[in-house]
Amino acid sequence: MKKRKIPMRKDIVTGEMMPKRQLIRVVKNKEGQVSLDPTGKKAGRGAYIAVDVAIAKRAKAEKTFEKAFRVKLDDEFYDELIRYTDHLQARQELFGNDGKK
Repeated sequence: MKKRKIPMRKDIVTGEMMPKRQLIRVVKNKEGQVSLDPTGKKAGRGAYIAVDVAIAKRAKAEKTFEKAFRVKLDDEFYDELIRYTDHLQARQELFGNDGKK
């Protein structure tokens, strides 16, 4: 029986490679709008960030997604990212690593 390969992606803030299921996808669409992509299936250019509130706060401080997508983002985007990350991190602590149980 073959082992399934775990898809890996790079955290845009730390540069660390991690399993895709342990990351949050942020996407920029054709219109230049940047949003969270909980499904991982939205059309557009994606970037990933670890499910870690400290890393999300670091992304806000360093304006990571503004640099990656070459757009101006307001603090509300980063605040939403931090709230969503906090929610997922709590789920992972309750239900296990992927938060999907």
